[in-house]
Amino acid sequence: MDTLRKDFSLSAIVAGLIAVIISYAGPLIIVFQAAREAQLSAAEVSSWIWAISIGSGLTGLLLSWRLRVPVITAWSTPGAALLVPMLPQVSLAEAVGAYIVASLVIALVGLSGAFDKLMSRLPKAIAAAMLAGILFRFGAELFTSVSVQPLLVLSMFASYLVFKRLSPRYAILSVLIVGCAVAASLGQLNSTAITVAVAEPLFIAPQWSWHAIINIGLPLALVSLTGQYVPGMAVLRSAGYQTPARPILSVTALGSVLLAPFGSHGFNLAAITAAICTGREAHEQPGKRYIAGMACGVFYIVMGIFGATLASVFAALPRELIASLAGLALFGAIMTGLAGAMADEKQREAALITFLVTASGMSFLGLAAAFWGLIFGLVAHAVLHYQRERRAAVVVPRAEG
Repeated sequence: MDTLRKDFSLSAIVAGLIAVIISYAGPLIIVFQAAREAQLSAAEVSSWIWAISIGSGLTGLLLSWRLRVPVITAWSTPGAALLVPMLPQVSLAEAVGAYIVASLVIALVGLSGAFDKLMSRLPKAIAAAMLAGILFRFGAELFTSVSVQPLLVLSMFASYLVFKRLSPRYAILSVLIVGCAVAASLGQLNSTAITVAVAEPLFIAPQWSWHAIINIGLPLALVSLTGQYVPGMAVLRSAGYQTPARPILSVTALGSVLLAPFGSHGFNLAAITAAICTGREAHEQPGKRYIAGMACGVFYIVMGIFGATLASVFAALPRELIASLAGLALFGAIMTGLAGAMADEKQREAALITFLVTASGMSFLGLAAAFWGLIFGLVAHAVLHYQRERRAAVVVPRAEG
């Protein structure tokens, strides 16, 4: 407890809070969309939100505390997107069975150590470029929001610059306060959308269906590994943390198994929100940023208990406020990614390809841009280096006599 008190900082707490705000203001919308398409009841939706919130909070809190690293866990966003067209085709009980299978597959990959071997062989420049590509749209959306809400966005941007000069640690806090104040003064806080309700978990006994396992379970495991864990570990590596992936994959996957019967489709290592808690905005000293991970976990748990209420609070905030807050909070992570991508001249071209593919937002064969950015970048890296080695090979003639 003494160590926690010494490492405590307001900036880390704020970083954890912003990470949670962005999670609920963005990715949660996809969960609601999937639930609406599947025509789930209000009780089933409430239980789903409770399960992914409590699971994300407990695993992130535990891992951050034990590893002393800002480990941010969250529900699988690409997994939720996968469920939008697939969930209506099966019963919820069959989907729960598929969730359990997906989590067991991820646990097996984590416990085997195969994922750590993959990450150790991933070129640093490509990992950094993938991170920058993932975060690019958030930085760009800050400025595209100016045309919609010029006063709100420019006020937040000005606040960021001023506090970045005067007191960098509290720059993001100032952005949040100024944004809410300006939105309130413009009458853009939709207080009528706020409802008061406590989430109640609902147990759903799993049913086993090959159709659900093949069409939901296995793809869910794949998109979680490639779309969440790979970029999530890239965020940690880019921030200088060399924590092995094995405990993170194992804890989140086993936790997902336990909470699947309450509607959770799985929670895993976060990437976008993790970048907020691993940068200098959370704390100047990397060894004290784990407090941001713990704070994020606590806020998730509170959200789980009062999920419906707090989700409605975030729904009352203007979309441009959330977009601007996310963009400004991720400036540091984007800079780190771009710097790491261009640091090694030999890897620049492959890193650039990775960045462009990832930032494009393309989707092919049901797999997201982060996965294809990684594939294109690795292929380019292999081809370009192979050609260089061939050209560099010189046959040295033997000296006569």
